[in-house]
Amino acid sequence: MSSQPETPDLPVADDGPRFDDLTRDIADVPAVEVITTVAVHLMSAAAVNLGLAEGGEAHKDLDEARKLITALAGLVTAGAPEISNFHAAPLRDGLKSLQLAFREASLVPDEPGTGPGEKFTGPVYG
Repeated sequence: MSSQPETPDLPVADDGPRFDDLTRDIADVPAVEVITTVAVHLMSAAAVNLGLAEGGEAHKDLDEARKLITALAGLVTAGAPEISNFHAAPLRDGLKSLQLAFREASLVPDEPGTGPGEKFTGPVYG
């Protein structure tokens, strides 16, 4: 009988997905799906920072919302020709809604053309 304490089985490094498998999985995702997924994440994060989510005011941060909306505008503007109008139109609509919500949430609203992302989209009017 050994006097050394028993040690639990340690996980083997090969238990999880391998990097090559993950890379192959990502390569199988169409670009339009990657672009729209990223856009939806940016929209969701911007909405939360505009105070539009549950618990609204507790998460409101217009500086963060401005950054997210600007990034979204750049992505949508640059990606639209690549993903077709069928996919781009709802993203543009969501972006415009966020831009208008930002203007409404601001104590001192930006002039049309100077709001978040408007350097990419042009002036946004209600």
